[in-house]
Amino acid sequence: MKYRRELRAAFKASIPVMMGYSVLGFAFGLLMTSQGYPWMLPLAMSVLIYAGALQFLALGFFQAKAGLGQIFVASIFVNIRQAFYGLSLLKKFKKAGRLRPYLIFALTDETYALMTTLREDPRLKRRWYLFFLAALNQSYWVGGTLAGALFGRMVRFDTRGLDFSLTALFVVLAMEQYKQRRDALPFLIGAAASLIALTLVSRDRMLITAIALALLGMFALREKLEKKREEL
Repeated sequence: MKYRRELRAAFKASIPVMMGYSVLGFAFGLLMTSQGYPWMLPLAMSVLIYAGALQFLALGFFQAKAGLGQIFVASIFVNIRQAFYGLSLLKKFKKAGRLRPYLIFALTDETYALMTTLREDPRLKRRWYLFFLAALNQSYWVGGTLAGALFGRMVRFDTRGLDFSLTALFVVLAMEQYKQRRDALPFLIGAAASLIALTLVSRDRMLITAIALALLGMFALREKLEKKREEL
């Protein structure tokens, strides 16, 4: 294989994500089919949408028969962070060529965390390393989804609590990010925004409000955050 070294390095780096994504994808597929949806629906969502938390939220939208407008607004607020991910990776993706559209599409929280924290290896062709990293991560999610969906069709299973699995992964990732950055301010902003949102609005609007407040806080303290980053 022409890019065997890049594939091997990407696989090694993606092992932690594999452990999480395969389980989370399984939980998503199982949740969907346990609610009576065809197994092809969660699989198609993981292939074409591939949005992690938003896919779990979509199940709630389906059950609540939410309108397209509500789904649209919630999707923007939940995934607006991806826009900032992309901006910070413009230099890395600049020479990606025909691989760039997929790299942009496959940029999840975990993939972004790997791309921004791993050390560069001059022996590797960067664009192919990044491509394999992103593709492997999605393959774990898609494979887990398919396994969970098929399992959900064959076996009756109590799915209570499975939707918390994504929250658990976010907690782990937050801890890993703190270990890398050693800057508590972004986490304090997020915690404060969540507490304020819980106090001011109803539970169904809490997430959107918390994200908006956290973004405002990050913008307000942008200079301090950038200075801290330069020091690191």
